[in-house]
Amino acid sequence: MLVQRLGAPSDFDPLLARVADARIVMLGEATHGTYDYYRLREQLTRRLVAECGFSFVAVEGDWPDCDRVHRSVTAARHGAADPLAALERFERWPTWMWANAEVARFCRWLRAWNVDRSEGRRTGFHGLDVYSLWESMQAIFDYLGEEDPASLEAAQEAYRCFEPYGKRPEEYGLASRFVSARCEEEVIRLLSRTREQASLDGPDRFAAWQNAEVVAGAERYYRAMVSGGGESWNVRDVHMADTLDRLLERYGTGSRAVVWAHNTHVGDARATDMADAGLVNLGQVARERHGDDAVVLVGFGSYRGGVVAAPRWGSAAEAMTAPPARPGSLEHRLHELLPERAVLVFGGADQPGWVTGTVDHRAIGVVYDPTLEAQSNYVPTRLGERYDAFVWCDETTALHPLPALTAPGELETYPAGM
Repeated sequence: MLVQRLGAPSDFDPLLARVADARIVMLGEATHGTYDYYRLREQLTRRLVAECGFSFVAVEGDWPDCDRVHRSVTAARHGAADPLAALERFERWPTWMWANAEVARFCRWLRAWNVDRSEGRRTGFHGLDVYSLWESMQAIFDYLGEEDPASLEAAQEAYRCFEPYGKRPEEYGLASRFVSARCEEEVIRLLSRTREQASLDGPDRFAAWQNAEVVAGAERYYRAMVSGGGESWNVRDVHMADTLDRLLERYGTGSRAVVWAHNTHVGDARATDMADAGLVNLGQVARERHGDDAVVLVGFGSYRGGVVAAPRWGSAAEAMTAPPARPGSLEHRLHELLPERAVLVFGGADQPGWVTGTVDHRAIGVVYDPTLEAQSNYVPTRLGERYDAFVWCDETTALHPLPALTAPGELETYPAGM
């Protein structure tokens, strides 16, 4: 194991050496609202793009919202001249995950980087998640209305199937348990037509296909969600893995991806108690599909500090203070052993017990109650198996959200708010 103190972007050199031959690098976060994670992730990603030629950044966000950002950062047709304008249009709660000053700074840098390059060499920005059912439906209507009116009927049939449940697709999931309310056939027809269009070249056709995949994934997700258990979590993470693979294929042979998501999605689930519950995640599926050598998983963690989260689902975000990590946890151990900032790169036979054994590792979602810290928010983890590397921040500060109009977000399953 190698330990490198972090003070400047150049201190990531040992980690960049580890990812030299990787096709996929996943960069995690222990919360969705910590400035330090986003800032260090930004610094590392800039180097991956500029020095290693990574093709796109894929985030735990909605495809339609992130597609507006993608059009801006790649200076594409109809894209905003300033990525900030695209980020300010994020409406689904929790908006602060991506509509924040830290992501805006990175996206402005990415646009400046891209405009000096030919269109085929520009680095993209995409969303992997499954929640944007209605937004994706609208995007499909907009595309088909202009490009393929003959296929519009399939989209309208799918829309009519979901329409009785308003803008709350979890009500569709609930209804599908008791009556024959399922929209599978309509969604399959929609997906088939948009796949046919996507076989023709063009970014608009690919975006329409991906939006149809989101509609299909969302239909499965909301049916699974109301049944309880972990199946909806698995539907979501496999959807993200499938989206990542479509993007790699779209960008072509030799393409490389940076992924930004919570540790619970990035770190291999097989090295946690998630596996005991029958759960899989994005990092695990990527390793299984592409091989351990082609995938580098990087976790993030801290001992204490500021975080943006909400006290209840759908409520306003607040700047909170995460208390010191509980005794015996990974974070408490690293607080005693490491400097203020460090990166750990795992490997070799000489690894301490807290890397090879099982320790409690903190995870904070978008819903958080610091007073319950001692009873929750920890995932039993074999650190050296869950990640290939780990970025340590002893004390952190809160993220800086952009002003945003917020619409209620859909409910999520275990782990809540990750």
